[in-house]
Amino acid sequence: MSLLPNSRTEPDGSAVIRVLGYNIRSLRDDTAALARVIRACEPDLVLLQEAPRFFRWRKKLARLARACDLVIVTGGATTTGPAILSSLRVGVERTEDVLLPATPGLHRRGFATAVVRVAGARLGVLSCHLSLQKDERHDQAGLLLDRLAGLGVEHAIAGGDLNERPDGPAFRRLSGALTDCRAASPWGGEHTWTPADPYQRIDAIFATGGIEVLGCGVPTDLPGVSGTDLRAASDHLPVLAALRVPAS
Repeated sequence: MSLLPNSRTEPDGSAVIRVLGYNIRSLRDDTAALARVIRACEPDLVLLQEAPRFFRWRKKLARLARACDLVIVTGGATTTGPAILSSLRVGVERTEDVLLPATPGLHRRGFATAVVRVAGARLGVLSCHLSLQKDERHDQAGLLLDRLAGLGVEHAIAGGDLNERPDGPAFRRLSGALTDCRAASPWGGEHTWTPADPYQRIDAIFATGGIEVLGCGVPTDLPGVSGTDLRAASDHLPVLAALRVPAS
């Protein structure tokens, strides 16, 4: 497997960043293994799904961030699960936690969003976990696109657990408007679920036009990431992308 570019700042002020998307199943699995995986990926931004959202959820999320040498940007119980972490390389301009319309009988969903700066680049960020119900999921994909457009930035990324494969209508709605980073520049493994027997890709990272995708996939062979840890950390595999974001 080719090497994934490391984070760096280019002479023109553009930023090469690493973005990690990860459904962490409310920290119900091996949190030490989870922290080892995240640290080994050396992310600038982490888009979490199923972050802790019940008793002492802030302390649990803070403990994970600290174990990964990261800080909390936003999200958690306030978004019903999605959250954003970052390295100290990232400067946060503003954040907003968004609750989506509730459907009776279904888990309410939300978006964790932020506008950040990395080197000379300004970037919108959104973490999502879409519905298990097909029609609601499709509607939420549209709301995601609206929310990204409403951030008021030229460049943005979105990622999360879509609960749908690339040929599904919600996934296609997103990939029709945004760059599916895995499809644009495959790297590492493809399938994100389940860790014991990966057979489908239901987690993804997307980018708006102008962001160059340098590689994206499951970090199966990344130094410091073991198959044992990937299987123990969560019921999903993570998605890691290296992106070049132009200077603003």
